Amino acid sequence: MSQLPCPLCQHIHTQHYHQDKRRHYFQCNRCELVFVHPDSLPSLKQETAEYQLHENASDDPGYRKFLSRVTTPLLDKLTPPARGLDFGCGPAPVLAEMLSDAGMTMSVYDPIFHAQPSVLSHHYDFITCTEAIEHFHNPARELRILTDCLTPAGILVIMTKRVISATRFAHWHYKNDPTHVAFYSTATFEFIAARYGFHATFVDKDVVLLQKHG
Repeated sequence: MSQLPCPLCQHIHTQHYHQDKRRHYFQCNRCELVFVHPDSLPSLKQETAEYQLHENASDDPGYRKFLSRVTTPLLDKLTPPARGLDFGCGPAPVLAEMLSDAGMTMSVYDPIFHAQPSVLSHHYDFITCTEAIEHFHNPARELRILTDCLTPAGILVIMTKRVISATRFAHWHYKNDPTHVAFYSTATFEFIAARYGFHATFVDKDVVLLQKHG
């Protein structure tokens, strides 16, 4: 048993979950978040260098199809011109562009590429967080920011691959990205929903809709 606090729920009862050549991973006994040891958190410089290797162009049909697994269930629940925020949009906010094309009013935020804190002082009907939550060093803080930015009955849609088991985690390519530092299971999202006041709907193997209580 470890005394390493969980970065999501601050529970001190965590246990060693896995070790590879580069990092140690721990799991919280309460919310089941899997996370890396704080000593393994990348610096801002390291994160920026890694993100700049990503090639997510707006004219890439494969990437747009990938993002449609977020836009399709989300647009089923929205009426234009709903106001949205793409949180963690990266250097090319393709998702925001797609949602704007669908009639939504979009803002973007990224702590590295679109660092405009003023957008976090507004309220939104929906927030998208695609392939970003696994990068959060302090998910408790970031999730509180996102929750506070949502209107009553607002929707937070998250895309991230989910932890299945320790056996599968050992061979999981997703953990090998050095900027991926927090890993969520279905149980973790159920915990998040209960703690932050959401109803969770799992619409795909890596997409969850969290609707805030009205």
